[in-house]
Amino acid sequence: METKIESTSAGPQPHPGSALEVLHVSARLGVTSFGGPIAHLGYFHAEYVARRQWLDAQTYADLVALCQFLPGPASSQVGIAVGIFRAGLLGGLAAWLGFTLPSALVLVAFAYGLQTMGGADAGWLHGLKVVAVAVVAQAVWGMAQNLTPDRQRVTLAVLAAMATLAWPTSLGQVLIIVAAGLLYHRLTLTGFQGLATPPQQTPVQTHVPISRRLAISAWVLLVGLLVGLPLLRHLAPSQFLAVFDSFFRVGSLVFGGGHVVLPLIQAEVVPPGWITNEQFIAGYGAAQAVPGPLFTFAAYLGAAMHPWPNGWVGAALALSAIFLPSFLLIVGALPLWNRLRAQANFQALLSGINAAVVGLLLAALYHPVWTSAIHAPGDFALGLLDFLLLAFWKWPPWLVVVWSALAGTVLALL
Repeated sequence: METKIESTSAGPQPHPGSALEVLHVSARLGVTSFGGPIAHLGYFHAEYVARRQWLDAQTYADLVALCQFLPGPASSQVGIAVGIFRAGLLGGLAAWLGFTLPSALVLVAFAYGLQTMGGADAGWLHGLKVVAVAVVAQAVWGMAQNLTPDRQRVTLAVLAAMATLAWPTSLGQVLIIVAAGLLYHRLTLTGFQGLATPPQQTPVQTHVPISRRLAISAWVLLVGLLVGLPLLRHLAPSQFLAVFDSFFRVGSLVFGGGHVVLPLIQAEVVPPGWITNEQFIAGYGAAQAVPGPLFTFAAYLGAAMHPWPNGWVGAALALSAIFLPSFLLIVGALPLWNRLRAQANFQALLSGINAAVVGLLLAALYHPVWTSAIHAPGDFALGLLDFLLLAFWKWPPWLVVVWSALAGTVLALL
């Protein structure tokens, strides 16, 4: 029987789960979570919140809001945080391993010559794009019910969606989120339409198994590596050190995650001659066909840089380097976040941020998810059926993914 994380204000709590449990669940997500970071958040909500109740919907929404502010892959950071809540630091590591390794292994294999994978127009791949529409639609529907319960926040979400479509950049998304939080907080102070006081609901205080000393150490290590790695790279030239420095810096400084990381990585690996632009583009195409985070593209690049068998070492080095900042940021930020979200003013700020997140999801549902998947009446019919199976028949997401891939293959033959 699954156990809910309960509210507490004092004293340590035992971890309600094990790292092996987290690894099992996250690995299943790692082989079925197609559709990019927005869809990943939908899969996570369905599995961690709706099905297993490892944390409540408000805590999950606040985690998403936090990770939208942090550099790095937001969906992976949310998964790491959920793993930490469930089973401590080992749970966070297990959540990352399970979600990341499936796609990383496939991309490493592709780097060694598996160019026989289906092309961009393969029917099964198109079916996976269609199921992403259903997953994101379900996420928008579920999160909107919890996070936009009044007309003010509904309006804020719609405005955020409109602004996101008009300004589709990572900087624009961050500024929209900040503006929404500040605007809703301002409305609560001025008493606009009855919002004279911040929201009355006290969020569940989820125990964070991270000490203040460990959090401070994470921040010190992050800054130290950002400053120290370039110096060490200059003093002791080494390709392995150069690779680690380049991928660590990208993982530390890229905001928006997902596809935003691609031009930054390209600038790090192509000009030095580590990989050709043709190899880079081929790997990018393969990354679109696998589940899990797009940051696993680093594994392909690390493998492609080195001949067999050193490619596995290069893949592990690049993959660990680009994700290490996410661990350090989450460990450093969670204790502070858990205190701030208990304050009334910060609750108001988070309410506006969460409404904006719904707007971002709504905008992403249209572009790129809908526009890349729905091209014909058959696509729309398959998307409706996928949504029906997910939202009302309560099929597990992995089964809907398999079904949609098969249906996409059939549609391609008609």
